Amino acid sequence: MQEFDSRARSILAGVREDLQSGATQLALNTLDGLLSYLDEVRPDVETLSRLLAELRAARPSMIVIGNALGMIEQRLARDPHAARQAVLDTRDQLQNATRTITRHARDQLPEAPVILTHSASSVVLALFRDMAENHQSYSVICTQSSPGFEGHSLARALDDLSVPVKLITDAQMGLFVSGADVVISGCDTWLTDGYFINKSGTHLLALAARAADTPFWVLADSFRESDADAASVELEEMPVEELNAPKGEWITPRNVYFELVPHALVSQRISEQGVFSCPAGPQR
Repeated sequence: MQEFDSRARSILAGVREDLQSGATQLALNTLDGLLSYLDEVRPDVETLSRLLAELRAARPSMIVIGNALGMIEQRLARDPHAARQAVLDTRDQLQNATRTITRHARDQLPEAPVILTHSASSVVLALFRDMAENHQSYSVICTQSSPGFEGHSLARALDDLSVPVKLITDAQMGLFVSGADVVISGCDTWLTDGYFINKSGTHLLALAARAADTPFWVLADSFRESDADAASVELEEMPVEELNAPKGEWITPRNVYFELVPHALVSQRISEQGVFSCPAGPQR
């Protein structure tokens, strides 16, 4: 099989190696990269199809990327000349879904809420930006989200928005959750059998929220829906060098980045289609 050119390899590397961006932002970055690739390289249909297939398989825990690229593949199957428009339309749908979710979530929040979050979901950050732009008062408690420390980038973004933010270690989740009005989580994949996938640590946060009787919301648009079940998913494991573990004959470091979280711990799921109580049933 013919190798990809350097531009295609760069797009693939961007998807595989970006451990900081949330699923939506990584999907948008990928779509933007594809637009540039189409404009500058003008690949043939076979090359583009191979690249789309490789990109879909690059981050299995982030189904939003696979679903977005799958929509493009379906358009290409009907019209091989519609690649650029298919990418543009998919990007618009994903951005519109995020905007609709933030509106639904804003409507659900109490006045001047304290929000606790884990990792650095791009959809949760979009909500925070939307609240700041609409001059809604709020504050945030965010975890560092080790070992990638995505929470640091989220804290910096909130600081840029002039939003008060407490940055805590992941181990302090249980200590601070009772001081939050709501916990809001992102979601990388919403499975069919009662689980969703998100950054490791989310399950512990959901359990802590349940123990403290603090609502636990998940922002998850339809791009995150998968036909897979918990038994069939692949949970990505990253290089153990991130852990800075000590060397030893009997030491085996593990760095599993994503985990399964039961829907039963979720108070409500918010998608572009509305607000849903969990495990099932729309609220409005």
